Amino acid sequence: MLDLLNGFVVQLREAGLPVSLTENLDAMDAVQHIPIEDREAFKYALGATLIKNQAHWRSFETVFEVYFSLRGPEYRLANSDGDSELDDLWREMQDASQEGDGRGGAGSLNALTPEEIAHLLMQALMQGDQALMKALARQAVQRFAGMEPGRPVGGTYYLYRTLRNLDLDGMLAKMMEAAQQQALSPGTSLEQRLEREEFEHRIAEFKAEVEAEIRRRLVADRGAEAMAKTLRKPLPEDVEFMHASREEMVSLRKALQPLTRKLAARLARKRKHGRKGPLDFRNTVRHSLSYGGVPAEPKFKYPRPAKPELMVVADISGSVAAFARFTLMLVYAISNQFSKVRSFVFIDGIDEVTEYFKATEDITEAIHRVNTEADVVWVDGHSDYGHAFEVFWERYGKDVSPKTTVLLLGDARNNYHASQSWVIKELNSKARHVYWLNPEPRSYWNTGDSIVGEYGNHTDGVYECRNLRQLEGFVEKLA
Repeated sequence: MLDLLNGFVVQLREAGLPVSLTENLDAMDAVQHIPIEDREAFKYALGATLIKNQAHWRSFETVFEVYFSLRGPEYRLANSDGDSELDDLWREMQDASQEGDGRGGAGSLNALTPEEIAHLLMQALMQGDQALMKALARQAVQRFAGMEPGRPVGGTYYLYRTLRNLDLDGMLAKMMEAAQQQALSPGTSLEQRLEREEFEHRIAEFKAEVEAEIRRRLVADRGAEAMAKTLRKPLPEDVEFMHASREEMVSLRKALQPLTRKLAARLARKRKHGRKGPLDFRNTVRHSLSYGGVPAEPKFKYPRPAKPELMVVADISGSVAAFARFTLMLVYAISNQFSKVRSFVFIDGIDEVTEYFKATEDITEAIHRVNTEADVVWVDGHSDYGHAFEVFWERYGKDVSPKTTVLLLGDARNNYHASQSWVIKELNSKARHVYWLNPEPRSYWNTGDSIVGEYGNHTDGVYECRNLRQLEGFVEKLA
């Protein structure tokens, strides 16, 4: 059993989940107090001890379902009475899955036509019959997925083929119609909405059963470790801004809120507990009287660090727009740590959009206004960093002071226009700091029309910033 849990922890760490030694020990202690034949109790016991962030639950669940899909008699549990085999316990956990492979109770389902299976599935969903739903999920995968041993096809393809043949989208409408016919009187709008949500929940549970059955068969064919690598999804903080799907974008926005609170608290604590100032001679002498004139307890002047000013200059063209949007959202969420925040966006023209954020408390609405109302096109709407920086210097260069930190966001792909890198050099001579954040992998820098190295020579640092984890690490430097 120790080998089993240690292997699972290794898989979690490879998926990016931070699992410490203490949490590993807590998990080993927790599983001694639950019925290990109860798969759900086993999963949630591990989740409660190994997972600290709700955003990591989905990745944990995927690793769990893959890693524990097929486990046999080679794992044993050591207890105070000695070694007891887990064969029977794990066999009980797999009984339901085993029955659907053309053996036992699945025999009667093999003779049904697709129409009869659809009708039976509708009845199971209407009644919430979990056992029948699991049996039908196994039968649907066996009949419709078309799985072939050794074929290098992902589970998403098999899931699509299975669900397409079941037509679950049309199933919901049929269920609502059947429920209305069975009702003695028409229900209220609230009752109908609750009933629809319940049916949608049952359909989602059935889809999960289908997905689990496909995953189990793939693990049996390819092995748990290989499937864990195939199905592994990045954590929200590791999703790349420039390649995020719509679903991943939603996860990023959810992960952004706790991140901003944590960063704001950390920056405030860093400023509050800064280094000591110079020796306060008068205060030291005054306190030395209690020691007979011996300055045994030196007193220092505590500095009052001024909040820095921040200027954010972001490229919002093409694929880097998502990166700029999340960066602007993060910076403005912690803007109380800066005395002044001004924001500028550009493509081949540049415009200040600070007022868009002051006019509303909804940052998403402000970002939408930036994308729709900002005057950022000068000629053809293709990136021209050189012209945008030159205009920025002419209009706003006088506002840059030794208290100002300038944050430049973009991939520095300039479409072979003039770089005007002298602007960055002038900014660096006047500002407190000039940093550049690049959402591209470092290996892509200075290739093609990328001139990030030419600009970077005049900054205090160019940082790769492709995800929230890297963005969090950089923002801590700002204060």
